[in-house]
Amino acid sequence: MINLENCPICNEKETEEFLNTQDYFLTKEDFSIVKCKGCGFRFTDPRPTEEAIGAYYDSDEYISHSNDNKGLINSVYQFVRNYSINKKVGLVQKYQKQGRVLDIGCGTGEFLNALSKSGFDTLGIEPNESARKQGIDNYKIDVKEEKNILDFKDSSFNVITMWHVLEHVYNLDERVGQIQRILKPDGLLIVAVPNPDSYDAKKYKKYWAAYDVPRHLYHFSQGDIKNLFEKISFDVIKIAPMKFDSYYVSLLSEKYKNGSSRILQAFLTGLKSNYYARNHQKNYSSLIYILKPKKA
Repeated sequence: MINLENCPICNEKETEEFLNTQDYFLTKEDFSIVKCKGCGFRFTDPRPTEEAIGAYYDSDEYISHSNDNKGLINSVYQFVRNYSINKKVGLVQKYQKQGRVLDIGCGTGEFLNALSKSGFDTLGIEPNESARKQGIDNYKIDVKEEKNILDFKDSSFNVITMWHVLEHVYNLDERVGQIQRILKPDGLLIVAVPNPDSYDAKKYKKYWAAYDVPRHLYHFSQGDIKNLFEKISFDVIKIAPMKFDSYYVSLLSEKYKNGSSRILQAFLTGLKSNYYARNHQKNYSSLIYILKPKKA
């Protein structure tokens, strides 16, 4: 395990305890989430080293690396993912009618496959070998290893997307710097992350499935995303909800808290979370941030 010496966003050295939780998904190990005393950013600390983190993904049940639909939670995830793909493609098309798209953390490739069919020139980055192979074999899409991002030319992409990926990235400054370099000056960046200020996060507390320690290294509020990307002169031009996430996350959280997926309770919590978000700064369970480089 390693401790961070500074806040990844503002470089403040001092933190305070925010939450003690557990890796309910896999190892049942205890982990702490701390809060920066400078900017309030919450992050998992200590955390496994970058070399050791792979073991915490090493499960056939890690859904974003699998197309398995066995069991209720997997089935719900697959249904939501399939529904969301068209929504994601439509979101890209709203801002960009054609061009080259990079999906960082593309998983098994369904989103990139749909984009390709819509006429976009696509490329994926996926660090997990099994997921990468599924994307290539199933959809014949172009998927590279994570290290290949260093080989991309400046201003290579019209659009870069990261769907529930940024919270997994070890070096935030390095990653946002890479994005700034390879995105065209008039390009579009789409980032989706869980929201720890949502109603379901506050209800389930340490059992909230979207904390997902230690795989989720960071826990971004709306202000955190704005502060992070302000460092590379990007503006958040729109924030959109992922309304299905409240139901799926609540289903998992019920399982972690009570030992079983209480479907009715999870549904009611998801419904209440979305209703709450309408009146509380749009704090849905997960949020999509649409960003663009500031004009010179």
